[in-house]
Amino acid sequence: MKLPTDPAENLAALIRCPSVTPAEGGALTALEAMLKPLGFAVDRPTFSDAGTPDIENLYARRSGNGPHLMFAGHTDVVPVGDEAAWTHPPFSAAIANGEMYGRGAVDMKGGIACFVAAVARHVEANGGPKGSVSLLITGDEEGPAINGTVKLLAWAAARGEKWDASLVGEPTNPDALGDMIKIGRRGSVSGVVTVNGRQGHAAYPHLADNPVRGLMTLVDALLNPSFDKGTKDFQPSNLEVTTFDVGNPATNVIPAKATAAFNIRFNDTWTVETLQSEIHNRLDKASGRKKYRKGRKEPIDFELTWRDTPSHVFLTRDDKLVDALAGSIKAVTGHKPKLSTTGGTSDARFIKDYCPVVEFGLVGKTMHMVDERVPLAELEMLTQVYQRFLEDWFG
Repeated sequence: MKLPTDPAENLAALIRCPSVTPAEGGALTALEAMLKPLGFAVDRPTFSDAGTPDIENLYARRSGNGPHLMFAGHTDVVPVGDEAAWTHPPFSAAIANGEMYGRGAVDMKGGIACFVAAVARHVEANGGPKGSVSLLITGDEEGPAINGTVKLLAWAAARGEKWDASLVGEPTNPDALGDMIKIGRRGSVSGVVTVNGRQGHAAYPHLADNPVRGLMTLVDALLNPSFDKGTKDFQPSNLEVTTFDVGNPATNVIPAKATAAFNIRFNDTWTVETLQSEIHNRLDKASGRKKYRKGRKEPIDFELTWRDTPSHVFLTRDDKLVDALAGSIKAVTGHKPKLSTTGGTSDARFIKDYCPVVEFGLVGKTMHMVDERVPLAELEMLTQVYQRFLEDWFG
C-alpha cells in the first residue's frame, strides 16, 4: 500500500476540496483516507450550538508506548473572493513555475499535508514514533470558532485523551521558512463605548448635548497614556479604535448617541480581568463619574459593553518542545528561528489549557489572498523539518 509520503500530492488532494467555512467540502474525508493506512484510528465528531452552523471535525490517533504529541490545525478556508481574478482556479491545485496554487495552500492545508507526509516517512523508515501521535483538525478556525477546536479538545479529553505537547501548523514565517516559531500569543479584548446625548439643531447647541464631544474625551483616555512598555517576551499592549459612529446623515443635526468600538492586544503585564478593570477606571475618571470634570456640570453619560469572547495571553516555557523544534528547523533550513509572540490569535489559545503548544508552518505571504500559493520546494523542506522534529522530540 502506497503511503502518503509526498506533501504535494497530499496538498493537491486537500485543495481540491472546497471546504470554505463551514463546509467540510470533502477535506476531512481526504485526510482520513491518508491517515488510515498509517495506522490512525479516526473519529469525526460534529458539534452544534444555537445560532451557529454545525461543524464536522476530525480527531485521529496512532497509539504507541511513550509520550503523546498532538498536531493541530484546520481544513476550513476563507472564501476565494473574485474567482475571475485568480490566475488558476482556486480549487484546482494547479502547478506553475514550481508553485501550487489554491485556497488553503498556505493557510493551512499545506501544513497538514506536510505533517502527514512527515509521519508517513517516519513510519516507513522507523515503523512509527516511540509514542502516540494525534491530529486534532477542525473545520471552524476561519469561522466563529465555537463548534471546532474548543469542543473537540473537550470531547477528546472526556474520552481520556492526554497530550504532552502540541504543534500547530499555522503559517508562522514572515519571509522565509525557518524565520519564526510562535511560542505564545497576546491576549485580545474588544469593547464598545456608547455616549448618550440629547439630539438638537446644530444652530442651537445650548438646547442639545452633543455626544461626539464626550466620546472624543473617552477615546482619548483609552489611547493615552500607553498601557505598558512591553515585556521580555511581548511587545507593548496596543489599543486600536476600530469604529466611530453616530448614525447621523444630516449635517445640521446634533446626534443623540455616539459609539466607538475598540480592540486591544495585550501582553503578560495584564490579565483579561485587570485590563478590563483598567479600561473601566480610565473611562470613569475621564467621564467625571468619580469626580466632575472641570467646566462640565454633569458627568459624561456613557455605557461600556464587552464584545466577543476575550482571548487570554499565554507563553510556552517547555524547553524540550521549543528546543526540539528550533533544532530541527536549524538542521534543515540553516536558519535559527526567532521565538515570537507577535500577530493575531490562533487555536493555540485553546490548546494551551491542555498542554504546552508551539506553532510553526509555511511562509504566510499569500494567505487569504487571490492566488494563494506555495512553492513545492517549501513543502518538501517543511516536511523534512516535521520529520526531523518527530525524531528529535520522541528521542
